[in-house]
Order: sequence, then C-alpha cells, then structure tokens
Amino acid sequence: MSLKPLKKAVMPVAGLGTRFLPATKAMAKEMLPVVDKPLIQYAVEEARAAGIEQFCFISGRGKTAIVEHFDVAYELERTLAERGKQAELDALRAQAVQPGAIATVRQQVPMGLGHAIWCARAFVGDDPFAILLPDDLMMCDVSCTAQLAEAYRETGGNVVAIEEVPRERVNRYGVLDIEKDMGRLVSVKGLVEKPPVDQAPSNLTIIGRYVLMPEVIGHLAKMEKGAGGEVQLTDSMAKLIGQQPFHGVRYEGRRFDCGDKAGFLEAQVAFALKRPDLAPAMQAILRRYA
Repeated sequence: MSLKPLKKAVMPVAGLGTRFLPATKAMAKEMLPVVDKPLIQYAVEEARAAGIEQFCFISGRGKTAIVEHFDVAYELERTLAERGKQAELDALRAQAVQPGAIATVRQQVPMGLGHAIWCARAFVGDDPFAILLPDDLMMCDVSCTAQLAEAYRETGGNVVAIEEVPRERVNRYGVLDIEKDMGRLVSVKGLVEKPPVDQAPSNLTIIGRYVLMPEVIGHLAKMEKGAGGEVQLTDSMAKLIGQQPFHGVRYEGRRFDCGDKAGFLEAQVAFALKRPDLAPAMQAILRRYA
C-alpha cells in the first residue's frame, strides 16, 4: 500500500489561557502576538511549509477571532491599497489560506488533549494528520512540522518531535521509553504521560508537534482517563506502538513555551533579534536593561 500524503493538521485552541489572565479574559491566548504575528499564525505557517493544505481548529466559546484572523478583510485591504501601504497589504495577503481550507469544531467540555483530538475525528477520517500545539512556538530553519513530515515518509508511521529536558522536569511531559537510539530518530517501545521523576524511562520528552495515523482516533474514542483525570493523547498513542511504526525525531531548532509568561517574553526577544528591521532596537533595549 502506498503511503498517503500528509495534508491535514489539527490545532487544539480551546484552552482558557488562565496563565495569561487578564489579557485572555476576552481574547484567545492563541491570538497573543509575538512581535507582530499571533501564535496561531506562526503555527499555520509552519504547517503550510510542510505541505499541509487543510486545517482543523479545535475551538471553544469566545474563540471566533482565530478564524476571522485568516478571513479576507475587504475593507482593511481596500484602505491599505488606497493609502499606498503595499508592504502591509502584501503581509495580509501572504497569510491567506484557500477558501474551505479551515474547519472548526467545538470541544464543549475540557476533558484533555486526547478528547480535543477526538473531536476532530470527522476531519481526520482515514488520513494521517499533524497536530500542532500553538503554545509551542518553534524557531527552525526547516519547519519543525516539515522535519516530522520527512520522518513520516521515511518510517511510514507515527512520529513525534522530542527534546531532552533535565531529569527533574520529566514529570511535566509525555516521556519516551526508547527501543533504539539512531541519532536523529529514535524508535519507541513505550510512552508514559507525566511520570514521577524516579519512574521516568528517559529524559526524552514529547513537545507539541506530532504526525499520527488515523487509528489513534479509535483508541481515543474509548474515553479512558489518565493523568489528571483527563483523556490523554499520550495514552492512546502508546497503544499504537507494536501495531505501527513509532519514532521520535530530534528536531533541529528551538522551542519557546509561550504558554508560560517567561517563555513568551523570551520568544519576543528571540524573534525580534532575528528581524533585521528590529534587531538593532532590541539590542539597544537589552543593553539598557542589562
């Protein structure tokens, strides 16, 4: 059987963003900007760089601005054109997606990441799909999702982006039990969600980037509760091991945890320093406060 192309991505955006209150009282946390683009736009652009063409936002109440951000703003575009602001107009048009490329579904109850992904079951169908958590902002020369897509084509199965963390922090993540370490790729024989530090099988942890086979939906449908009393995606992924290829990918790049205030602030600095138009100003600011 030929390998199906990877064309779909699921993005869970139903979280309340409580760590960023009061900013997120009336605004989705995924719309918080890093420099001049919201987190959700970075995620969509990363996925598009990997050849993704269809997007499903797992949404909740009060999140309509996310979809509107990718809609055509006729009045704004006309005003920019009339005022000769071509650079701003080009930036708006560059983020546009094909009509019909974005779907949304509601996660009416907060039952965990696994439940959120299950809500996208009709969108996923029988196809492989990527998952991107917008809180994890990636700075990579080659899109992190593109690196996973390459590994998917190479291995023909499930792949997750991984990174090493200090042993004392493994209880915050899904942790890999490694079968074989091949450098860029590691084959996986088990997954554990948020294990106690002294019981973690390794310090290789999953970050918010995945390419999964559609069979994971069947396991999620059982609604088995795991860590924190929630339906954990990691638990259902673990059930694919032994049935399908499953690998971790040591991605090349940097991750910024923008669900954390300190990580969000660091991302502002790092992404501004990457911009030729902003780097001198940011360097001057940093010197002023050093």
